[in-house]
Amino acid sequence: MTDEKDLRSLLESVANGNVTPNVALDKLKNLTYEPVGEFAKIDHHRQLRTGFPEVIWGPGKTPAQIAQIMEVMRLRNPVVMATRIEPEVYTALKAKISGLRYFDLARICAIIPPTIEPQYSGNIGILSAGTADLPVAEEAAVTAELSGFRVERLWDVGVAGIHRLLNNRHVIESASVLIVVAGMEGALPSVVAGLADCPVIAVPTSIGYGASFGGLAPLLTMLNSCAAGVGVVNIDNGFGAAVLAGQILRTANKLGTGD
Repeated sequence: MTDEKDLRSLLESVANGNVTPNVALDKLKNLTYEPVGEFAKIDHHRQLRTGFPEVIWGPGKTPAQIAQIMEVMRLRNPVVMATRIEPEVYTALKAKISGLRYFDLARICAIIPPTIEPQYSGNIGILSAGTADLPVAEEAAVTAELSGFRVERLWDVGVAGIHRLLNNRHVIESASVLIVVAGMEGALPSVVAGLADCPVIAVPTSIGYGASFGGLAPLLTMLNSCAAGVGVVNIDNGFGAAVLAGQILRTANKLGTGD
């Protein structure tokens, strides 16, 4: 399904009743990509296949390349995101792209409509152990919100002052999925999972003294959690945690509606 001839043939087959709309949709999910210059190929149909559109990874790309990709993507997507965008890159981008928003703590640039309504029932609770973990936690929170999910934030509730967490147990109890972000020794997800009745996605961060080995120590702590129901993503991967939480809620919504 890579050219106009194939697409026309498929549409004619639907029109004459030889192919059902559902079969046609499955075929359309694998339509070809759109080249941007000689440096990128945009996968416009990723949302059809996976439920989430393609998102631009900022590091390693020039502002001119990011701007070109975003302008192509905005023609087909109401929300266009670029992650790990540093302030100086945003300054260059906003001169090239109209209506660009910048979420500075999350380091996310986005082209978005005036309002984004939640598309799914349930909510994602996002907890951070310390203030230094906020860039990763906010990356998760902003990604989830721009993807159409409800988010509740709870920051700076690490185990060094456990009463801060216990005084806010309502956030844990009301969440459909939890994302827990922690550096140092990475103990917070295990504690939260011992209190929660929903999936817990643990995100190790690279925050910590030398023996944390840039996030390896909290990663291993989270992988070795004795609490059940904890899944772990890569170091500093707030974006990946948000997408995983979103997939859990999307699946629950599909099962709830019988689709």
